[in-house]
Parts: sequence; structure tokens; C-alpha cells
Amino acid sequence: MPYPRRKFIAHALAGVGLLTLGPRVAAAADIPIPNVTGLYTVKVARVAAPTSTAEVSREVRDWPGKVAVGGGRYSMGGQVAVRGGLHLDMRGMNKLVSLDPAARVVRIQAGMRWRDLQEILDKLNLAVKTMQSYANFTAGGTVSVNGHGRYVGNGPVGNSVRALQIVLADGAITEASRTLNYDLFRAAIGGYGAVGVITEVELDLAENTRMERIVETVALESYPQFFERSVKGSQNCILHNADLLPPAFDAPVAVSWRTTTKNLTEPARLVARGQSYALNQNVIFVMTEFPLGDLLRRKVLHPLLLAKPAVVWRNHEASRDVAELESRTRAMSTYVLQEYFIPVRHFVAFARAMAVVIDKHAAEVLNVSVRHSDADPVTLLPWAKEEVFSFVVYYKQRTFEGAQRRVGEWTRELIDTALKFGGRYYLPYQLHATKEQFAQAYPEADELRALKQRVDPHGNFSNELWGKYL
Repeated sequence: MPYPRRKFIAHALAGVGLLTLGPRVAAAADIPIPNVTGLYTVKVARVAAPTSTAEVSREVRDWPGKVAVGGGRYSMGGQVAVRGGLHLDMRGMNKLVSLDPAARVVRIQAGMRWRDLQEILDKLNLAVKTMQSYANFTAGGTVSVNGHGRYVGNGPVGNSVRALQIVLADGAITEASRTLNYDLFRAAIGGYGAVGVITEVELDLAENTRMERIVETVALESYPQFFERSVKGSQNCILHNADLLPPAFDAPVAVSWRTTTKNLTEPARLVARGQSYALNQNVIFVMTEFPLGDLLRRKVLHPLLLAKPAVVWRNHEASRDVAELESRTRAMSTYVLQEYFIPVRHFVAFARAMAVVIDKHAAEVLNVSVRHSDADPVTLLPWAKEEVFSFVVYYKQRTFEGAQRRVGEWTRELIDTALKFGGRYYLPYQLHATKEQFAQAYPEADELRALKQRVDPHGNFSNELWGKYL
């Protein structure tokens, strides 16, 4: 059907902040939507906090402009908001929909945080199958970015998603899975809200088990073989990552969590909520602000942290609070992530090239954490087109404009390095990539554009990420 002229005009006016439709629509984009870094706050015209799918449907259907979706707001470049638009704050949609312990399947509203789900599952000795390393994120947000953690053999969270409930641009409520509306299913996972609002998520679960931490130092050149033999080839390794520390980033410290029957060293089943992480914050401050901070971490703090024996429940390790990474203040500097997915065969070459770029630009990188994923056969925009190691770069960034510009320079150089080795970069972070780099990293975007034209022909769903690249 032709687009009604009245609605077209309404969309156009709302897009530039000139439309007022009673008390439900602000006359200008003046409501700030920040993210965890404190950078790239986006001003929107209206915020809605629905508690049901019906409310989401009504908000989407009635709003005449752009719509963006947010949860925990941990994406770092405006992926959760669009200027002058409607921001759907999904954190009120945090209820359990259904749970089948015998089948190990759960269905929840998309705004539920992993930590809240863990409270429910732990009583049944069940665990989330795949999630990030911290429990503060919402399930819908994790699915929207196709997040991953340190889980061995699981790949991204999309592999554990059974079904999604999605609200489309016309307000229609749709079910999507591997057997129903598969095009929407694979576009919504890792689609950053491009095709609709995820309102419910159905997930596979796992057993909660005891795990023992095993720490080994491995030569950089030997790490891929070590991983294949001792981690991927193991039957009892649940979690694994390798830490690369500054300044050379060339001595992987492999940290594996393996199932065990040993006595617990930590009796708590979940990390207690609301703890103070002041000591962590002070340690990070010392490492980044004092002379020889890198040496202190590499020779003293990191070995001490990992030397103590640890036997814990899987749910305890998975319920960590991202506050332990929080800085003392973000007034002058902030802590940020970026990530690169590199084919296994190029692990060593990329690691060495990455270290050269970091050193060249004197980037304040605290740590690079290496994880693994098999190829992702599900999502429309896969970050693992083949088996990859992921390099998660954790760094300190000053907040003034010149510092942001310099970070953009070395970020684009790292993206070029990843592309050179057949890799890709991750999209939930700062939007430093050029349009050409995005197109090279994600050529499947053409297919996403075509699908979006079909299900969202007027481009209702957007955010700062898709406003730049899609």
C-alpha cells in the first residue's frame, strides 16, 4: 500500500524534532540517554518504559518517528538510542514467562538481567548456557548484540536461543525461531534492533556444576595448539580465556575452569549483590596512573590474583558484577572495550601486529582477553564467519575531544589489521570504523538492508549505529 501522506509528514517532522502530539511527545530532543562509558550520550524526544509486549506494540505503532531499544545500556556508541526519537527502556520487562527444568528450557521477558534469572535457576541447580562474563546485561540486549562469554564450545548466545517474540514496525507481535520466520530470527540475533523489538527470549539451559580454576602460562606461538589439545579437546572444560598483558602482549596466561568434585573454596552459590569494589577501582587507578603500573600488574597483581586455589559453582563465576571493572570516576577518563575476531590460523600474526599498533599509539590498554568461538551458522551478521579467536581489548580513554580523536585513529588501524587477516570487528562499541571498513567486515549488511526494507519499509527502527552504517 502507498505510504499515507499524513503519516509521511508526521515521520518527517518528528525526525527533525518539530512535531508535538500532546503530552506523549516532546517538542525537542532533550532527554539524554547515556551509556556506561559516559561518552556519546544521545538526546531523544521521549522515553517509554513498557512492562508488557502489548505496551511495546502500542508504543511502536503510535510513535510517528524513529524508535530505538535499550536495556542495560552497556553498548558504547549510541546503539541504544536515536536522536530525536523514542527510546524504549526495556528494563521493566523482567518477568519469567515459563520454565521447564526437565527440558532445560526457559522463556523470559527481554529486559530481565542475567543475574535475576540466575536467582531463579540456581534453586533448581540450573545455569544459563551462554552469556557474557558479567551478569548485569539484559537477555534481550545480549541477543541483540549476539554476545558471548568464555564458554568452551558454545559460540555466541544465538546458538542457545530457541525462539524470540518480536514486535515489528507496524506493531505486529511475531514469533520467530529456526522453524518459524527464520529470516527474522537470524536478523534479530546480532541485529541491534534493526528489524524489530525483542520482547521475549526462549533459551537452552545447562547444569550448574562445580568448577576448578587452572592457570597455565603458554608461549604465544604454541597457544593455538594448546587450546586445541587441552581446552577444545577436553571433556570437562566449561570456561576458558587467555590474558595478554602489556606492554608486549606476547605471553598468554591461560585460565581454564574445569568440572571437579573437589571441595568448594567459595561456599556462596552466587556473588552477593551490592558489594563494594573500591579496592578493585584503586588497583586499576594505580595500574594506569602510576609509573611502572604495567610491571606491577604483570609481575605482582595478576599472579597474586590467580595463584589462590579456586573451586566454585558455575553460577558463582557467572554472576560476577561488572562494577568490579568500574573506575573511581569517569570525569577525566573512562574504561572502554573493543573486540576483534580473528581466524585461528592467524592468531599469532594478529597478536603481534596488534601489539605493534598499541605501542605505536601509546594506547592505555590494561589487558587483552582471548576467547574462542566456532563458526556461527545462524545469524545474518555473524562476527564468526569461521572458527575464530576473539581479542577483547580493555583500555583506558581520556574523555576530552582530542583523546577521543586519537582513540579513533588507532581503532581504525586495528580494524584494518583485523581485516587484513580475514577477521572482523565487534559492533557494540564506539563508532570509529569508516563506512568502508563496516562494509568490508560485514558484507551481509546488504541482505539485512533488503530484509529491513520488507519488514520496516519506512526505517522506523534505528539508532546511532545503523544511522551511520546501514
